[in-house]
Amino acid sequence: MQILIEPENQWADIDRASTVLNLLKKLELRPNQAVVIRNGELLTPDRKIDPEDSIVVRKIASRG
Repeated sequence: MQILIEPENQWADIDRASTVLNLLKKLELRPNQAVVIRNGELLTPDRKIDPEDSIVVRKIASRG
């Protein structure tokens, strides 16, 4: 599965990530550190993803 990681605009190859939460774990991110977007739709951690999906992981930076 090809994943675009923003804001770095880097591509990652991830094998066998069946849910958003599983994908984030493989990227060593917690759900509060990034949003996952599929075809313009924000996905919750419990949503299933397929290897054919176009996925963007956008990291969130908190400044405070």
